[in-house]
Amino acid sequence: MTEPHRPRVKYVIGPDGSPLTIADLPPPSTKRWVIRRKAEVVAAVRGGLLSLEEACSRYTLTVDEFLSWQMSIDQHGLAGLRTTRLQQYRM
Repeated sequence: MTEPHRPRVKYVIGPDGSPLTIADLPPPSTKRWVIRRKAEVVAAVRGGLLSLEEACSRYTLTVDEFLSWQMSIDQHGLAGLRTTRLQQYRM
């Protein structure tokens, strides 16, 4: 049996508190993942703008990579997405 399809939302609240639409998301060709871009993708998935599968496909991410971004935000806030701090947070 398939999961019922949730209606897609038009926008979600982004990490900076402003509305975030599909058009505001980083382009699919993004190679340089700064904190803001990662946080926008996590907010889009959490809010229902994109599904996890759509985000991973659009940005060529693994599920584990996306989930690590989400966990970093949950545990350490946006600063947890800073790659130079990764070792410090992984104790």
